Amino acid sequence: MTLGEDWMAIVEKVSDFRDRLQNFAFPEVAQSYSTKDCILYALGIGFGEDPTHRAELPFVFEEPTLHVVPSMAAVLASPGFWARDPATGIDWHRFLHAEQEVVLHRQLPTDATVRARTRITRIIDKGEAKGALIYLERDIADQFGALATVKVVNFARGNGGCGGDNGPQPAPHKMPVRAPETKFETHTDPRSALFYRLSGDPNPLHVDPDVAAAAGFERPILHGLCSFGIATRAILATYCDYNPERLRSIKLRFSKPVYPGETIRVEMWRDGSEVSFRATVADRGVTALDHGCALID
Repeated sequence: MTLGEDWMAIVEKVSDFRDRLQNFAFPEVAQSYSTKDCILYALGIGFGEDPTHRAELPFVFEEPTLHVVPSMAAVLASPGFWARDPATGIDWHRFLHAEQEVVLHRQLPTDATVRARTRITRIIDKGEAKGALIYLERDIADQFGALATVKVVNFARGNGGCGGDNGPQPAPHKMPVRAPETKFETHTDPRSALFYRLSGDPNPLHVDPDVAAAAGFERPILHGLCSFGIATRAILATYCDYNPERLRSIKLRFSKPVYPGETIRVEMWRDGSEVSFRATVADRGVTALDHGCALID
């Protein structure tokens, strides 16, 4: 095979991967959930940490009226761990959650059947040794209409050189330069990942020590969406008086992993209806969530 033929083979391989990924057939997902699922989700992100906290009780107790955490939309009608499907060609051992956003169109009901289909909207190729960013969206609806739009960015560390566009990557939310105005701190349970996975994220990276080691972590890490839920809890507690109807959207960028059992400190700034935030792991002094922005009423 000549040099030119080698080059053509590489181009064809790259194009094949890009085309397969862009055309990956996500099935429509229908999911029925109940009050019990809403409570399990809230417990998984730390609600009820203090069982006597009266403001948090409505999220974990159905009487007289259950409140649904808005960030639960992130796990509804999800395609699951789709990157593990061999048809994608993704190195799933090196597949990470990079960014997350939830836009609420109305309050989530306590019991519903919802439907959604995930679609890939963009692939940014950062280079062969740098990985690729995969942008996804899904619109969630029930029988009464739109509930939420979920946007996700995944970082495929092992799939650089895939032939996607070369950017630029959209700029993250700009953080204030002044000192944080408020802080919310919570200690995660060492079993947090075991609880949270029951809300719909089966990635073994968060449970199996061998899979975590293969991905370069000393032990299973906490789900990014669990940290996302904890940040939502902080916004609800600090600026929404625990009223879920006041939260319109929330987005963030994942920066460093959190290990179950660590303490998360969410720092916040408010400018009108916009709340900026970041979260640090108090035990290690690293930023776990960054460039966070929530819109509130």
